[in-house]
Amino acid sequence: MVAQTFTILRHDSHRRMPWKNGGGETVEIAVSPDGAGLADFDWRVSMATVATDGPFSVFPGIDRTLSILDGAGMTLFIEGRAPERLVQASEPLPFAADAPTTATLIDGTITDLNVMTRRGRLSHSVRRVGVDGSGELAVHGETVLVLCHRGQVDIAGRQLSEGDCLVAEAVAATRFAVSGSAQMFVIEIEPV
Repeated sequence: MVAQTFTILRHDSHRRMPWKNGGGETVEIAVSPDGAGLADFDWRVSMATVATDGPFSVFPGIDRTLSILDGAGMTLFIEGRAPERLVQASEPLPFAADAPTTATLIDGTITDLNVMTRRGRLSHSVRRVGVDGSGELAVHGETVLVLCHRGQVDIAGRQLSEGDCLVAEAVAATRFAVSGSAQMFVIEIEPV
């Protein structure tokens, strides 16, 4: 049996880089394998600031899930689907990253959370979780990432502040002890 490993990625260590289409900047939180580029990652978690309406970068063979972290939100026009209005209160929105997509901002600049996995190799899910006090967080997946969006939280004995991300490998199904007051995003990744 492979032992679980935990890594904490502090908010000030995330890598800033231009969007694939050059239209803005993204903050890469984590990528696998380590050091992978935009063309050869297995999975990638990033945040982007979107300041103008326009097209999304196209990623062939990739599935993505988008969530609004800050700002009023945006309306997504994904080829083959009805327009989707995405705001901070919306559930994370999964869609194909190779489907032509454009966005119209609702009211000014937003920051989004973008999770991507290589189709046919991996699948992922994203959920928003609030913590106020102490309890347990049930997780499942070969890799689990917990991004602390607001507040502070202790997960499995590891302290996260706003913008920090815990990466847990070889997780399978388990429960982590959690305590604090925070809004988090839980990302679960597993082989297909």
